Amino acid sequence: MRRSAIVLVITATVMVVEILGGYAFNSMALLADGWHMGTHTLAIGITVFAYYYAKKHATDQAFALGSWKVEILGGYTSAILLLVIAVAMAIESIDRLLNPKNIEYEYAIAIAFIGLIVNAICALLLSHKDGHTHHNHHHHHVGNSHSAHHNDLNLRAAYIHVLTDALTSILAIIALLCGLWLGWQWMDAAMGIVGAILVSLWSKSLIRDTGKVLLDREMDGAQIKQKREAIESVLDRFGESQRNIRIWRIGGHEYAAMIEATISDPDACKKDLEQLLAEMKIKVRGLSLKGI
Repeated sequence: MRRSAIVLVITATVMVVEILGGYAFNSMALLADGWHMGTHTLAIGITVFAYYYAKKHATDQAFALGSWKVEILGGYTSAILLLVIAVAMAIESIDRLLNPKNIEYEYAIAIAFIGLIVNAICALLLSHKDGHTHHNHHHHHVGNSHSAHHNDLNLRAAYIHVLTDALTSILAIIALLCGLWLGWQWMDAAMGIVGAILVSLWSKSLIRDTGKVLLDREMDGAQIKQKREAIESVLDRFGESQRNIRIWRIGGHEYAAMIEATISDPDACKKDLEQLLAEMKIKVRGLSLKGI
């Protein structure tokens, strides 16, 4: 949350500079980068608020399974904003392609480079390569950058927003250099369209991942399959049985389970199951074992 807040301040500042520069120097790529960064400022603001709200309500009994999904909702909202950004970039770029304007290349390139440097700094701040400690219902987990982003979709949303900013800065620089050196003025708008396509693809991926968590549609996930198989191996020790096992995620590394089974020795099985579930950080939301 702290790092996201720092990125929020930096992004908002550069947004103002890029938008003013885009209007002043008639660069669509620079203007798109600025407005793009503006919506990212809003999205990263959502990220920070989601962390704050989830932490504040971590022990609130009104949330049946804890407040972790507030963070996922923040990530989902950011993904929707990312899609809106892509559409706006495409529309504006097509308009500039059809109605070109004179561009002051030297000034525009200088500001685009500043934007790229700032985005690189923000990406490093959010990447947590020095180890990531994530607050999650009073549990702390340390992991590398990849696992942090995989488990923390709110953080991943902010990270993708910063990466798309860096991408549009790079595309703007390429387009402006082509215009300056080769006279290809159309490249400015063309790169805006390329950027819009890439941003929409990232947005789609994030919407899919956050949507699955919000709808508890993760039963086909590798981690849940592994946990399900471990539970079934315990039940198998007590003979063939009728069973109904449901597992879902209630935190970055926490799961809940409902288990129904008809087996030969319910008491012994219950003891073994409770030990297994504790080891796998699965909270029992329902456990019904009947004797044959």
